Amino acid sequence: MVPFCKLITLSLLGAAHATLQIVPGGTWTATNTGKHIQAHGGGILKVGDLYYWVGEDKTDGSSFQNINCYSSANLVEWKYEGALLSRQGSGDLGPNRVIERPKVIYNKKTNQFVLWMHIDSSDYGDAKIGVATGGSVCGQYSYRGSFRPLGFESRDSGVYVDDDEKGYLLTEDRKNGLRINLLSDDYLTVQSSTYAWKEKIESPAMIKKNGVYFMFGSKLTGWDPNDNVYSTATKISGPWSAWKTFADSGSNTYASQTTFILPVGNNFMYMGDRWKKDNLMRSTYIWLPLQISGTTATMKNAVNWVPNPISGLIDKGPTENSYEGESAQLSSGARSISCAGCSGKKAAGYLGGSAAGSVYFATVNSSATTRTTIRIKHLNGDKSQRFADVSVNGGPAQRIAFLPHDGDKPATSSLHADLRSGANTVRISMAGSWGPDVDRLLVPVS
Repeated sequence: MVPFCKLITLSLLGAAHATLQIVPGGTWTATNTGKHIQAHGGGILKVGDLYYWVGEDKTDGSSFQNINCYSSANLVEWKYEGALLSRQGSGDLGPNRVIERPKVIYNKKTNQFVLWMHIDSSDYGDAKIGVATGGSVCGQYSYRGSFRPLGFESRDSGVYVDDDEKGYLLTEDRKNGLRINLLSDDYLTVQSSTYAWKEKIESPAMIKKNGVYFMFGSKLTGWDPNDNVYSTATKISGPWSAWKTFADSGSNTYASQTTFILPVGNNFMYMGDRWKKDNLMRSTYIWLPLQISGTTATMKNAVNWVPNPISGLIDKGPTENSYEGESAQLSSGARSISCAGCSGKKAAGYLGGSAAGSVYFATVNSSATTRTTIRIKHLNGDKSQRFADVSVNGGPAQRIAFLPHDGDKPATSSLHADLRSGANTVRISMAGSWGPDVDRLLVPVS
């Protein structure tokens, strides 16, 4: 095995994935479940040729349900692998408990994967850190218990492994500030305090580039977003710089909160959660390119973008053609409906239901034969996700999830599909239950 800092270095292979897009804030469907990915507050670890995304399951709200694991070869298409830990009848993992910010690191001395996480009561009064171990990154983990590190409160947490294989626990102590603690050689216990900020910063995430350490985090505003900040140092023990913002001022970090920073070749990817506090199931993910230069970090928003599989660089999203839902062929009860926030003030409605209404796009053009991402702009007025079966060029249908939208603006769901050069067809249908209202398809030109 290789060090953690190298495990997560992006080395995507194969030009077939060159136009697959990350769509910040959209519904992200797992390939084998047909449901929105539930991996909040998480992080990514690469083992072999696969990336593993470990995070919180918020399907039924804030109480602990599962710590989920997903795998991907390209950071865009994710398969659900299972739960590392699941709710138990009692104890730290029991009903009405809070488990947040799960992060996995690999210890090459013990050949174990070590999972650290925030453990708490429903009123956040316990303020502990918990640890578990597993023999494989996405297998079953053995829970080893919880404690307050060095006697201090611990809520939002993270982990970091340095070039010398020393492991560190990043932990938010509400009374005293953000802390960096040195872990034992086996990464299972906390040895000593390395550095502590007086400022109240949570959701810590740490990286290193060209000898400079960067600590990212968010101010304490609960589930509501704020302008997240970062601090730098040339030694992990400090001194550390004053906190500065890295996204556009006043953007509230594009309505997200830091959870992890992933190296992408020589670049970096910001991973954040866009929390929906009144319905945590529908929280989404804001993944964006993060620019690091010297001691400066900056980030700009994007509708979509492409992780380049050959160079490891990050490309902007492709030019797209738009195809209106109400202009497609509507059948079996599907019909055009009014939609104030839609592009043409209309959408294709009554998809699914007892009549199994469907929307058929007979001519969707592409200039290349490739696997790519089609963005589906949709409406869903429910509190839970809706679903539809999507077939491209008459091929097998894949189940796609559609989260509820905000206000009158359509939301976005991603469809990853093989397009051929020239004309393509896309059919969206649903048997039995209601599917989304379809505003339009946004299809890459090349």
